Amino acid sequence: MILVTGATGNVGREVVDQLLAAGHDVRALTRDPGTARLPGGVEVAAGDLTRPETLPAALDGATAVFLFPVPGSAPAFLKAAKDAGVRRVVLLSSMAVDDDAEVQSNPIAAFHAVIEDAVARSGLEWTFLRPGAFAANSYQWAEQAKAGDVVRVPFPGAVTAPIDEADIAAVGVRALTEDGHNGAKYTLTGPEQLTQTDQVRIMGEALGRPLRLEELPAEVARERMIKHTPAEIVDTFLNMFAKLVGGEALVTGTVQQVTGHPARTYAEWAQTHANAFR
Repeated sequence: MILVTGATGNVGREVVDQLLAAGHDVRALTRDPGTARLPGGVEVAAGDLTRPETLPAALDGATAVFLFPVPGSAPAFLKAAKDAGVRRVVLLSSMAVDDDAEVQSNPIAAFHAVIEDAVARSGLEWTFLRPGAFAANSYQWAEQAKAGDVVRVPFPGAVTAPIDEADIAAVGVRALTEDGHNGAKYTLTGPEQLTQTDQVRIMGEALGRPLRLEELPAEVARERMIKHTPAEIVDTFLNMFAKLVGGEALVTGTVQQVTGHPARTYAEWAQTHANAFR
């Protein structure tokens, strides 16, 4: 039995689907089973990583866990996992973590580094997935694409190597179900460097109509984003993208090395998810 936390998220749902397709027993942890819309064949456990009293039942009989990072939840979760006899944990972390830094450079890196440290000291087998920019970040401008042909985002020239969440999940599934990944820190990217302008153009090609990107001033973007995201996270995100303008993005071959298939391109992601932008 493999427990998947964050099972309704972009990556967690892919982990659930891929584990099922490979014939594994899957249990999904969700706060609201009635609205989770998980596929048949999944055992659904009602619970929450921030409510330790719900964890023993969810972990009962599980040998491996896909762990979605939730602030403050790691110590209680790891204790419950050890008590339940869990063998390995695969943590969804971030490329922002710097192993050589005494103090992480931003709140996103610091948040993930704290959880990584707790997992590494837990005594369980562990693997860290450290993706860079998600292709799924494009969902933030889906409503604009539905409404017209112009998409406005800050820093159109920011360069990333966006990764398909299905590829993050594929590496995670290997680490959950195979030996040989204990102690690995997998830096995960897509196969190509793209600006945000490139991504909007590619999505337009998937939709069969041209989309055009216009620059949204960073201060306007900040005002909009802090309505639903903590200010320090918004500022970190905007500062990171400002630094990526005109630069180069790291591209790794980790997806292929671990799974045996090349990382999916952003164009492939766009074709698969185009309906969300129509």
